[in-house]
Amino acid sequence: MKFDMDYIAHHNELTETNPYFKLFLTIILLVLTLALDNLYFDILMFMVMSIVILAIAKINWRSYLKFLSIPMAFVVITCLFLIFFFGRGEVIYETGIFGIVVTTDSLHYGVYTFFRVVGCLPLLGFLALTTPIAKILHCLASMKVPKIFIEIALLMYNSIFIFLNEIDTMQKAQETRLGYHSYWNSFKSLGALASTIFLRSLDKSETLQHSLDSRGYTGELPIYEPQKRE
Repeated sequence: MKFDMDYIAHHNELTETNPYFKLFLTIILLVLTLALDNLYFDILMFMVMSIVILAIAKINWRSYLKFLSIPMAFVVITCLFLIFFFGRGEVIYETGIFGIVVTTDSLHYGVYTFFRVVGCLPLLGFLALTTPIAKILHCLASMKVPKIFIEIALLMYNSIFIFLNEIDTMQKAQETRLGYHSYWNSFKSLGALASTIFLRSLDKSETLQHSLDSRGYTGELPIYEPQKRE
């Protein structure tokens, strides 16, 4: 099943809920989670918002896991670096490799950073998976957020999906050629994917710029404004 966040945002039980309410709720809970810096509160937020996304918004659990998988991979890598390469204090584990050790401070930094990010991810997922991007940008525009930030957010949102679509297309092409038939072929295919995806993304970005120019782009993107109900 291909992950399509834009489709999910338009087809769930909370799509028509007031976008201002969802935006302010997300911001308030994010600030509260970061300000408290409490491991138990982070876990509570993860559980509560996951229940809201899965049980109330009725978003497919596979789609939710796919949404979490990409940022979670970066979080795990970052926290491992924090645990093995940062912090001081009493040594609690020695790897025996180039003097790399785990200390009390580094373990504390790694664990608490992991749970803080884990506590914030469902909050962002609640907003991103239940609210179409057009409504979010309209809310920001009505709140007098500078247009330059809104346009950057829109272009980044579009570029991310171009990037993910290129990865999906290239992986399918490699799979049809038995690129992941063995461990060695898998490593070679991943290396080729990593070396090619950047160039393909630049090419797609240039195509996007040409398409904007051909449609009369003057440096300002129009923002969706929903019709007011009588």
